[in-house]
Amino acid sequence: MPISAPDGPPRLVVFDCDGTLVDSQHAIVACMRDAFSVHGCAAPEDAAIRQVIGLSLDEAVARLAAGAPAEKVVEAYRQAFFAMRSRPDFHEPLFPGVAAALEALGSEGCLLGVATGKARRGLLATLERHGLSGRFVTLQTADLNPGKPHPAMLLKAMAETGADPDRTVLVGDTSYDMEMARRAGARAVGVAWGYHDRRELEAAGADRIVERCEELADCVLSLL
Repeated sequence: MPISAPDGPPRLVVFDCDGTLVDSQHAIVACMRDAFSVHGCAAPEDAAIRQVIGLSLDEAVARLAAGAPAEKVVEAYRQAFFAMRSRPDFHEPLFPGVAAALEALGSEGCLLGVATGKARRGLLATLERHGLSGRFVTLQTADLNPGKPHPAMLLKAMAETGADPDRTVLVGDTSYDMEMARRAGARAVGVAWGYHDRRELEAAGADRIVERCEELADCVLSLL
């Protein structure tokens, strides 16, 4: 059943997670390199790993594999990341200003969601760690939907909330996010603090690009 908005038709803002809400690149790169190495395969370059952040894990490994046993690497990555996340010194911080931006959008009556290449278990752990478990009304993950840039996650978020495409903004840091928004008929805001550069975001169809998180809420509201 669609979620009721407080005033008028719902306005929906859907966020990517890795590279948009949280800075997880160091953990992802380390676990991916370990996953290849444990099977005796040459580890991909860090830049190549950052380029596939945002895709589903299966798709990311397939693009990096180059003859490596992809299914085994996927499982090794999951095990490595679970072990790393369980360590007391695990560090996956929110980007500066993210919490304030979420608060500002929520105070304006926007419904908030997440669409991520993470598995649901990983997303829930991230949100709980940062005290954001109750902030989002729709959570879409790549283990329950086709991965980006397929529009399924964003279309499902809109269906769950009753938001129309012209009242929906996707916020993300990769070309996969921008393309997903385009395929779903929604607007797209690229963030410059993530893992794809400005040229990639523009080429993939970003409506706007913000350089600082302090600009994010006003930019999104102007599109809505």
